[in-house]
Amino acid sequence: MKKAIFTLAIGDNPMYQAAILSFQHYAQKVGADLVVSETLNYPIKISEPKYGANPAWAEKLRIGELLKEYDRVLYLDADILVSPDAEDIFKKYQDLDTIFMLNEGAVCDRTQERTLIEDLCGKVAWPSEKEASIYYNVGVILASKPCRLFEYADLDELQSVCNEIRFYEQTLFNYQIFKHQLKHEALPSRFNRMDMFGKEGYLDADFIHYAGRGYAKNNRRRDVQFLRDFAKLYQGIVPQQDIERLHNAAWNNFLDVVYKKYPLPNWLIKLCSQRFVPH
Repeated sequence: MKKAIFTLAIGDNPMYQAAILSFQHYAQKVGADLVVSETLNYPIKISEPKYGANPAWAEKLRIGELLKEYDRVLYLDADILVSPDAEDIFKKYQDLDTIFMLNEGAVCDRTQERTLIEDLCGKVAWPSEKEASIYYNVGVILASKPCRLFEYADLDELQSVCNEIRFYEQTLFNYQIFKHQLKHEALPSRFNRMDMFGKEGYLDADFIHYAGRGYAKNNRRRDVQFLRDFAKLYQGIVPQQDIERLHNAAWNNFLDVVYKKYPLPNWLIKLCSQRFVPH
């Protein structure tokens, strides 16, 4: 069975580079090809969106194209760190008719997202669990060739909603899954561990997702935290000089941001950062 791990990583962000090293390690471990997209291939027009929207989100449509070549595709956001001890998700979840994602609706109220798209596109039989609407996070997607999601969620559909709803591709994917009654199953949080589940024990997860502020005090510190954790997990696996190079790049990027933010001498900002910012 031919398997691929797919991600989108544009630019030389050190967090992305570290994530890809962890993906490479995992791909070799589970016998999958690693496909990294470094350019935007799905032209979508974001124009005066009512909510935050990024054209890069449309690139998840490539999963459908890859499923013409591969039997199974695991999509991972580029702000995910795969543990070197991660379980083989392909072996763990073998039903080829089912699409697997984390149900973040179990911990976050996504009523607004559901209401926005149903008001725009029509009501569907949206399932719930414990009185909360199921709402899948698309940072980790395990799909197989029989899955028909990408027959229904295409570029035209994304374009029709991208300026009107929150998390446009994520919300549309959920909507189409439920509208067409596609087979779906929730992954446990260890395969998409975000800080919404708290910080305790997060490094024990298989796939650690640094969405938002990503286990740091704020978004500015996210990349530094990612590289700090990467160094802990991949010590002795990735060459030390590569770990140090990426860590230093993330730290310097952070300093460049705070230098511009605060009207203080750079030397003082650096001194305070070295003392008070975990790195």
